[in-house]
Amino acid sequence: MTGGESSTVGIILAGGRGERAKPLTLESADYIRSKALLPFAGRRLIEWVVDACREQGIRRFHVVAQGLENRSQIKLVLGHGERYGVDVRYSRSSFDRYNVGSGAATLHNLEQWDLTERALVLPVDSVFDFSLAGLEAAHDAADAVVTVASVARSPREVAGKYGAIRTGADGLVAGFVEKPALDRLHGLFPDAADDEDVIPTNAGMYLVDCARLRRAAREPALMRQAQRRLDWGGELLPWLVRHGHRVAAHRIGRLGDLGNVEDYLVTLRDVLSGDYLGMNQLMPRPQSEDPRYWIHESSLAARDDLTGTTLADKIAEGSVQIGPGVRIGRHVSIGADVRLEYTDIGDGAEVCEGARLSGASCGDSAVIGPYAEISDSYVGPMAEIRSARVRPARLDGYSAVGDGARVFAGARLSGVSVYPRLNVPAIAGLPAGTTLTSSDDILRWV
Repeated sequence: MTGGESSTVGIILAGGRGERAKPLTLESADYIRSKALLPFAGRRLIEWVVDACREQGIRRFHVVAQGLENRSQIKLVLGHGERYGVDVRYSRSSFDRYNVGSGAATLHNLEQWDLTERALVLPVDSVFDFSLAGLEAAHDAADAVVTVASVARSPREVAGKYGAIRTGADGLVAGFVEKPALDRLHGLFPDAADDEDVIPTNAGMYLVDCARLRRAAREPALMRQAQRRLDWGGELLPWLVRHGHRVAAHRIGRLGDLGNVEDYLVTLRDVLSGDYLGMNQLMPRPQSEDPRYWIHESSLAARDDLTGTTLADKIAEGSVQIGPGVRIGRHVSIGADVRLEYTDIGDGAEVCEGARLSGASCGDSAVIGPYAEISDSYVGPMAEIRSARVRPARLDGYSAVGDGARVFAGARLSGVSVYPRLNVPAIAGLPAGTTLTSSDDILRWV
């Protein structure tokens, strides 16, 4: 995948507030963590994005940020790109008022940076398997103003959730259908079976001819729209197609959306399973391929407080079982009789004896108590899942526990989100989709 330097520049759209991903995007109930800084498989999302693009030759990046928290948090991680071997610039704070939607933010900042070359525009809350060279070739062949990266999905997957892309006889995009019902999809794509990945959907990544797009943006109707609200998928692309601008589509390998708790955990599982070829090249080599796992040497040598044995000893003797898709960071303590699969464990975390984790993410310095059962759930940095053999805590159904929160022994959460720093007693029976934002919310269920 690594190649020479590309003339294409990267534009990273990082100004969203991460509302769908709460509590993952919260450091406290009133302090938002930028989506760009979400921890994912041992790094921040924006680091994965920059590295994936750099490996394909992009060396210059422009970050569209928004507001003090968002801009300062991203800059603390990326700086001006020195650590990553790239050059990074940021949108001016005075332009924040123009960033009314992803499309408007792109158009306004193309002018600010005076970009005339080709640019790859991509969000910061997704991971992709894509070939920049393939996108560029399709873009040039179509003589396109914009080439949309598309992902093929089945009709059943698309129905009511994703927008479908219609193409004409010339291969150019003829229109977009936003979240169509299944029967309409069958009308638009009569040869598509419900379980076949054949319907092109917008992946949220765009290769653009900056000079031509800037000229299109000077048309009065589009200028007025960009002052009010202009998103890429719902407004800018349909406007370009309706007004005769050449928009192409090119299929990429894979897209992992990280915009909500379920999608985050599903994508994490796929990455740990090795399903993202690009991510495989960016991650360290696994210690084992069958089962596939990564364990930092400092954690293999760490001794738990109860038995005094190292994790390496426990794995060798079989008292700890490491299944497929496991990543364990630095200085992690793992107790005896622990079972792990498809789980990411951050630096300094503690997993006590008897715990069972599957499809889970545990942030830095999180504590998973004895005999806790956690599946398909997120436990934030410094969160604590208290548990006991006779009263195990159980989390499943895409639950999420925010930073520094504590869940007490005997609690049973299924599809429940807990905001940072809350104390959740031994409650059960909360409906899936419940969000606990304050102690008052908790009191209603006690």
